[in-house]
Amino acid sequence: MGILHTRKNKKYSYTPRYYKGEGNPYELKHKFDEYRVTATSDKGLKTKINNAFEDYKYNEDTSGANRRIMLIVGVLILVFLFVIDFDLSIFFSDR
Repeated sequence: MGILHTRKNKKYSYTPRYYKGEGNPYELKHKFDEYRVTATSDKGLKTKINNAFEDYKYNEDTSGANRRIMLIVGVLILVFLFVIDFDLSIFFSDR
């Protein structure tokens, strides 16, 4: 066991005596495993970032959440600039 390596949990093949369903009832599974590739346990920051960009690129945003978030961020920035009394006239020139 090294300093930089994390310890993996042990896996057992225990099945309950009276369980009649499919699969293992004790299996811990991520909620969005079926929908995203970013929920995998790939190691490395570069791999995680590449998976996130591919997921963002190939899965359309049907609910408009990205646009809504950008609108909220823009409004919050304008409110912040108003609170600190920032002069927006420096961006506009009178010619």
